[in-house]
Amino acid sequence: MSVAQPSRRAGPRRLVPRFAAGGARSAGPVLPVESLVTATRRAHWGRDLGDEHRAILAMARTPVSLVEIGARLAVPVAVARALVRELADGRYLDVHAPPRPGVDGRPTRGILIRLLTGLRARGR
Repeated sequence: MSVAQPSRRAGPRRLVPRFAAGGARSAGPVLPVESLVTATRRAHWGRDLGDEHRAILAMARTPVSLVEIGARLAVPVAVARALVRELADGRYLDVHAPPRPGVDGRPTRGILIRLLTGLRARGR
């Protein structure tokens, strides 16, 4: 998904949500649900972004998983994945995807158990 469209004015680039406008998806690899994201220094420039983008940047002040972003925003993981990719393409987020654990690229049972354990611990 070619995501970030620079505005015509000077200053930080403004993100145009391509997935919402029917834009093409990125040819890049699919981000696993257990991917962690963290905000970059550029995140403080995100005042012009949409509500969902700003909410993700606020969450990403500390490492947060893609699946947790979807849960907190109450959106499907596919939507959270698209929003995160937009922010990453605009250099507002760093994405820390784990190495592919299986031949088919799916997370192992151990990774899913650790992810659920971490989510449950944060929910207390």
